[in-house]
Amino acid sequence: MAELAPAPPAAPAARDVLARLGELKRLAIVPAFNEEASVGHVIDEIRAFDPGFEIAVVDDGSTDRTAGVAADRGVHVIRLPFNLGIGGAMQTGYRYAFEQGFDVAVQVDGDGQHDPGQLALILEPVLEGQADLVVGSRFAGGGAYRSTAARRIGIRIFAGVVSAVVRQRLTDTTSGFRAVNRKGIALFAADYPHDYPEVEATVMCVKHKLRLTEVPVEMRERSGGRSSITAFRSIYYMTKVLLAIFVGLFRRYAVPLEEEHR
Repeated sequence: MAELAPAPPAAPAARDVLARLGELKRLAIVPAFNEEASVGHVIDEIRAFDPGFEIAVVDDGSTDRTAGVAADRGVHVIRLPFNLGIGGAMQTGYRYAFEQGFDVAVQVDGDGQHDPGQLALILEPVLEGQADLVVGSRFAGGGAYRSTAARRIGIRIFAGVVSAVVRQRLTDTTSGFRAVNRKGIALFAADYPHDYPEVEATVMCVKHKLRLTEVPVEMRERSGGRSSITAFRSIYYMTKVLLAIFVGLFRRYAVPLEEEHR
């Protein structure tokens, strides 16, 4: 396995983000399933970006040493007794963020695809008060990210459908590289879609009147674990996601936890 590249020196804009983050309680949620080969490097890269980030690795029922590798690096590990999927893992992380009173949370996958060196890009609109949820898009800036043809078609279809539903142009509704403020933490702690989480969470966010924006990011090939979506399942997955989107339009979502506690 190739080593992940070290984070470059912080640019002026990134230094401003880091300075403002220093005033906030911040958490990086790292969902991981059988990613012992990469999760340690992901933790190191988050710390290289900002040592002040608390890191919570949600071990989603792994059968390898994912949890052990994370624990060896001194981060908080939440071990799920069996595999719940990315939606269950993320809601677990958000509930931890809410219960511990974090101001800001970011999602960084444990497989190495997300570059923690670009966290400043997804954090800046949150810190500026411009958005409650920021999504790092592989396609907003014409990046060089490549995947299978079937997956690219599916991503474009999802983006087109969700853009029409939320009446806002979106380019990458399947990206899990995200940042949220306390409003987003409270919403996702109370209710996070489990079947097709990133796409459905985008719709849910807008239905709850949270402000959503995308920023262009570069993503890498996964350096550990394996994708849960194979080429043979892409069409099946795409059909079920589209059905889930339309069902979600009529679904009654949970009340955000912050509103429940008022």
